[in-house]
Amino acid sequence: MNQKTHEQAELAGGRRTVCAGCGAVAEGTLPTWTCSVENGERRYFCDACARENIRAIEGRLDSSWW
Repeated sequence: MNQKTHEQAELAGGRRTVCAGCGAVAEGTLPTWTCSVENGERRYFCDACARENIRAIEGRLDSSWW
């Protein structure tokens, strides 16, 4: 699998995390944000987006569905 681990992404300089839902920007990966892998791509969601869509996330629905 060619996907970078979280640690590799951090070392590669990916310090800014962007919410895939609303576009909010955070410095680094916040422990309260949710991470999802969709179609082999790691996507992060801020607290608000994760709370708003928790049932869909737990049901493992892609964010394009919700």
